[in-house]
Amino acid sequence: MDFKKFLPWIIGAVVIFGIYSYVKGINNTAVGYEQGINEAWGNVQTSYQRRNDLIGNLVNTVKGAADFEKSTLTAVIEARAKATAVTVDPTNITPEQLTAFNSAQSGVSSSLSRLLVSVERYPELKANANFLKLQDELASTENQILTARTRFNEQVKPYNTHIKTFPNNLFAGMFGFKEKAYFEAVAGAEKPVEVKF
Repeated sequence: MDFKKFLPWIIGAVVIFGIYSYVKGINNTAVGYEQGINEAWGNVQTSYQRRNDLIGNLVNTVKGAADFEKSTLTAVIEARAKATAVTVDPTNITPEQLTAFNSAQSGVSSSLSRLLVSVERYPELKANANFLKLQDELASTENQILTARTRFNEQVKPYNTHIKTFPNNLFAGMFGFKEKAYFEAVAGAEKPVEVKF
């Protein structure tokens, strides 16, 4: 049996297997990173859902104050409804989707801030144990949201790096992997907050 006759076939098989293994590695690594992003996005949504649930309880507690400003409560309820209407597909997060999501959530944050500031004029609310507990839980939830958003960005970075580096970028597009957007600060967040006494 002449071994030299089969040598080109063996070399060809080794090269094909090497290319297959490399491309499979690119795909499987990207899939793993994408699953991490999906999990991190789920945690972001869970944090925002917790805030939305607390808002309902907070609004009901504040409604008990007979002469509380109804427009402030309405603004919170409407902002919450708008925020829950914005959905983002974690498998295809675009900068536009994330901007819309951020904008809706920032509307909730600003209406909540107005609500909490207006509470200062109601001593019976400031002394209400349920309200104080909800206020503490809300502050804790805001910290959870910040942490979840930060962890989401931490998951996006290695994924984007993996699919954008050469030669991975040649194959990532063929497998349908696209760059993911990062959470960014809401427009105007770089401006200092004006404090009025």
